Amino acid sequence: MKRFGLNNVVDLRGRSARGGAGADVSGAVPPGPGGRRARHIVAFGGGKGGIGKSLVAANVGIALARAGNTVLLVDADLGGANLHTCLGVPQPSTSLSDFILRGVPLAEVAVPTPIERLTLVSGALDSLDAANPRAKVRAKLLDEFQSQDVDYLVLDLGAGTGLHTLDFFLLADHGVLVVLPEPTSVENTYRFLKASLFRRLQQLARELGVEKLAEPALGSRDSAMRTPADVVAHVRSADAAAADALAAALQAYRVKLVVNQVRAPADESVGPAVASAWKKFFGLDMDYLGGIPYDDAAWRAVRKRRALLVETPDCEAARQLSVVASRLAALDPRPGTP
Repeated sequence: MKRFGLNNVVDLRGRSARGGAGADVSGAVPPGPGGRRARHIVAFGGGKGGIGKSLVAANVGIALARAGNTVLLVDADLGGANLHTCLGVPQPSTSLSDFILRGVPLAEVAVPTPIERLTLVSGALDSLDAANPRAKVRAKLLDEFQSQDVDYLVLDLGAGTGLHTLDFFLLADHGVLVVLPEPTSVENTYRFLKASLFRRLQQLARELGVEKLAEPALGSRDSAMRTPADVVAHVRSADAAAADALAAALQAYRVKLVVNQVRAPADESVGPAVASAWKKFFGLDMDYLGGIPYDDAAWRAVRKRRALLVETPDCEAARQLSVVASRLAALDPRPGTP
């Protein structure tokens, strides 16, 4: 199999999806109903399915809980839920469908897991309405996610660039993309990055009141997307203050990356290569959290319907998943620190 190293990165310039939803231009998520808010929101996304995203999300959630945090894992892969399998728990009788279709509060949908301080909201099942939520339902979901009183809300997102997937990803303090060291996975990761950035730029322009001004610079679904610097420059021609605010807010858009199923040093180099290309073409920084080695223990654990950190905690993949969780936690200031 051909490996994707530093000399094989895909040109980031190209086409992008479009969308539009409101957001805080500071990049911070406002408090949810009643002033409560999940202290830290982490969303695991990816450009395609079958990359091990749910396995990474489940085990990072376990590692965060074992470190003393309260963690709520939400299977936000609407219509394709399998996070419960990666956690080693039976399919819950309640799911995100109960909130989407009947308005049951998320706290009442959550079920305990065998891991102390870790609870689970299973994904929406068996309903096209739940799998493809309308804008008002998406907005309610975003509010509900924000209002969870936990240390970490961990979202396991579906593949692709649907509007709900992009909105959930942009909601997070830490948007983490999982990628395989394979050309198709890297290409789909770039598509996800561009689509999420396009969505973020639209959100920021709307909040700043310069949506009409920014639209020509953003292009359309069928045209080449310009860089953030191009959009800022276009806005600056008419509104310097809005352009300054847009430029400052964009610096908060800092995606994280994990390379899964690393088999060789060339595979490990995919992370820095993607981060370097992202910086070169779009001028934005990206944090590489590390690589997870390919490990037979991982698929064995899934076959047994057991969490990897529970079934084989000393294997190399489990150790590296714990390292990723530690690096994520290190990005968040401790209570009492600035």
